[in-house]
Amino acid sequence: MITEGQILAKLDDYKLGYYCQFVELGHVYSYLIDSRLNIFKGDNDSWAIAAERLGYNPRGSGITLDICFFGNCLTNLEHYNGQDTNYYTVSPIEWNDFNDTVDGEVLKPDAKFWTIRGIQIELSHKKQDYLNAGIELNEYEPDEISLEEVGRLLITKHRNLFRATDEELYKSIPNSLKKILVIDEWYHRDFTEIVQPTMSDEQLRSTYDFNKNLAGGEYPLNYETFASMFRQQEKLTSKYNQNQYQDNRPSSYETWQLIAKVIATGDTTLYKPTLKPNTHWKNWPDSGSL
Repeated sequence: MITEGQILAKLDDYKLGYYCQFVELGHVYSYLIDSRLNIFKGDNDSWAIAAERLGYNPRGSGITLDICFFGNCLTNLEHYNGQDTNYYTVSPIEWNDFNDTVDGEVLKPDAKFWTIRGIQIELSHKKQDYLNAGIELNEYEPDEISLEEVGRLLITKHRNLFRATDEELYKSIPNSLKKILVIDEWYHRDFTEIVQPTMSDEQLRSTYDFNKNLAGGEYPLNYETFASMFRQQEKLTSKYNQNQYQDNRPSSYETWQLIAKVIATGDTTLYKPTLKPNTHWKNWPDSGSL
């Protein structure tokens, strides 16, 4: 029988390769709109978690649903640069609709609807509608509505249209597993480690020479200064990662400890959190800040 400790160890060591991530609600490139956790359990100690994060990325990808997969039986994973990744992205909004109704990072004044999963949904330009949903418009320009604000209003009215479908959830989870628990809000800490490859002195020297040659031999730093700066950055990165692991790894706090208990026993009634949920977008003001 699988133990809670084994599940937590797998969550702490979530990386399948270079291009993997834990659930990052405060992602600085994407404004948080909504999130959800889906817990799966199967026979022979198999288990999986699919974490949904809906957000608006102003760098061209629109409002997207990112699904991160964790577990001991994942399959059919996405690949990038020849390595497995533990997430993939879904676009619930029909792309042409979205493009036709936006001007940069704001909604056009004459925008009327978006088609979301094949259903035409009316867009609102009424400030009161947003206020009623707890959304105070930033209005950098008069009557301007940011796209993350539009998404945050729509999710309150059409939540299921933005959620992952079973087909999307089972994309990298075997169909033999059963969804046993869905969590719409929880206490969360972002666990973001910086991946920095280890470089020998010889590799560092080769990197310096390569960069110097690219610059036509005119490089602003000598090798000793370059190497010293790199080694200092290595120490800072290592310290940052140590602090992240100590303070924010899944096994370090209640949410994931309870989820591990539910998976190990199959008893969903054991998920009785005492920590106040903080996954609402208002609690992540730095999301999308870059």
